[in-house]
Amino acid sequence: MEHETVTDAQRMAQRSKFLAEATAVGVTCVPFSGGQPKGGVEDGPVEMIRFGLLDQIKSMGYAVSLSEGMDKYAAMRPASDPPIGILKNPRYVAGAARRVSDQVRAHCEAGRLAVTLGGDHSIAMGTLSGSAAVYGSDLCVIWIDAHADINTPETTGSGNLHGCPLAFVLGLCEAKEPFDWIVPRLRKDRLVYIGLRDVDAGEKALLRKHGIRAFSMHDVDKHGIGRVVEMALDHVNRDRSLPVHMSFDVDALDPSVAPATGTPVRGGLTFREGHYICEAVAETGCLVALDLVEVNPSLGDPDSLRQTVAVGCSLVRCSLGETLL
Repeated sequence: MEHETVTDAQRMAQRSKFLAEATAVGVTCVPFSGGQPKGGVEDGPVEMIRFGLLDQIKSMGYAVSLSEGMDKYAAMRPASDPPIGILKNPRYVAGAARRVSDQVRAHCEAGRLAVTLGGDHSIAMGTLSGSAAVYGSDLCVIWIDAHADINTPETTGSGNLHGCPLAFVLGLCEAKEPFDWIVPRLRKDRLVYIGLRDVDAGEKALLRKHGIRAFSMHDVDKHGIGRVVEMALDHVNRDRSLPVHMSFDVDALDPSVAPATGTPVRGGLTFREGHYICEAVAETGCLVALDLVEVNPSLGDPDSLRQTVAVGCSLVRCSLGETLL
């Protein structure tokens, strides 16, 4: 007697603790590069879709709802956008992030799992604002990255806003115009990092001052990825009873795994370590939002591009419940 085939989406729906439409995924594509100086990262979402990501998600049994207006982000760049202090492209970044926030919020309000494809990591001002507007201060954030991205306007040395999103959503800096739309709902004790290995001095001071838990690559080497993920989840979500937003920058992976990214740092997560994180978070049934950012198709040769895009798509599928067996 043949067993009825159960899709990945159906298995995830059985686990899901927060999603009213647990077999539906809301995808927001954000072709945006204003938070950093290297062109090409705005093409990351298009390349992932060209690689077949949306069809891959549908093949897992999900209904896919795609946010409209992907082409509008480039047109949002102001004719004049002088620095505010040291911050570069502030109006462009703030405007794009606000649009992202509205789109992610709409998916979360509809009960869909919100998947956002970037684009540089400054868009997390929007993704986190959008999910937190629905899930409130209960929202837990797992930030997978080589970098802490928690610089304030006072601590940033470059002024590139892809290194600052968490400072705004945590309320570590005053959200002056054009960032005054951001409501800092995220709690510091509900943020945890995995994969850090390139952290600015000012960021280290902020992490220590506010007691923000971070697992660096030293911790991964010492404990192994399984124990690190368990400790990270225990810190922000001990009973696995709170919603989780996972924000995954592909530069968390070693450059040998994901070479086509703007700020690669050697000594990163292996292919399997990155995927294990996604698998383990998916198993909790708590995931409500996912960011996959900083794929830059313009960096490296065609093989590097294909490799990085393929890894990015695979991480998304694992977060949605794809398993090895």
